[in-house]
Amino acid sequence: MLLHSEINDQITNGELRAFDGKTCVFYEGYWIRYYDISHGTYDNLANKKLIIMMLTRRVFHNTESGINMPGCKLDETREAYENNQNPAQKRINAAMLAGALLNRATDILTHVVELQKDGVEITSQNELIRQCGENLMEALELGKQVKHHSGKEGIDELWGEPFKAFSQPIDEFYKSRYLKIGLSMAMIDRIGTVINQTIGVMHGFESLGAKVNTYTTSAKLAVETVKKDPAFLAIWPAFIATGEGLLDFKPERADELTPLQILYIKQATELIKNGKNLISHISAARVPMPKSCSEFIQQCQLLTRETQKVFES
Repeated sequence: MLLHSEINDQITNGELRAFDGKTCVFYEGYWIRYYDISHGTYDNLANKKLIIMMLTRRVFHNTESGINMPGCKLDETREAYENNQNPAQKRINAAMLAGALLNRATDILTHVVELQKDGVEITSQNELIRQCGENLMEALELGKQVKHHSGKEGIDELWGEPFKAFSQPIDEFYKSRYLKIGLSMAMIDRIGTVINQTIGVMHGFESLGAKVNTYTTSAKLAVETVKKDPAFLAIWPAFIATGEGLLDFKPERADELTPLQILYIKQATELIKNGKNLISHISAARVPMPKSCSEFIQQCQLLTRETQKVFES
């Protein structure tokens, strides 16, 4: 069970503690499952290549479709971006170029690692390493124009992670990951609280809170757990099942409702689905989605004000 700090102001980010046999690290008010990354072990290029490949897959998994351009197509992808004068289309070309740059950087690291295996000495000043860094930096800048696959907002923080993994000692990179996980957990809790305090107080929705709380707890466990962890085999099914349980929620209806009241109940049910999906998106990306969260909160608050008028009249 994920533990939230009881005395946040007396604990500093990065502090380690054990809870029920689980080692946790404290960030942004949350105790997060900790994975030991021994200093120096992951700083060689072979391990950095594996981490960057993993982060690259995660970028494409969480962003809009069609932008995973192979690195070998970089030049023609860049030409298409530079020649397109339609603003809406040019944004997509920018996303595709970011994808090609990200894949080109991974291609370079793959070849560099193979050269190292053959005994070729590759230093940080090598032209290939410099080009890899430049590709990652450009991908980061273009990534600001890329949207999450939901289409709701950009998710450019993901584009910065491959470059951080390349340019920073890996233990420093993981510190930034824990920070984002803590912020993601806070946003998941915020969404759950808003659902409970708005939709959850509507007539017939009083039992919603238990399902919401169960789902947010499962979501936070999913956020902090990597797939290689044996615990993931129990955490992921619970996360999916509790999400399905939330979607299955049916409000208790009075025998007689006006058409307008029925309409607002349907809108509330749709908002529950939207909130569940938003929590799922944050859990998968492991970064906050502030624009989507703000819009969702406003929708919940607006619906609450409207339903109060309808059900009290």
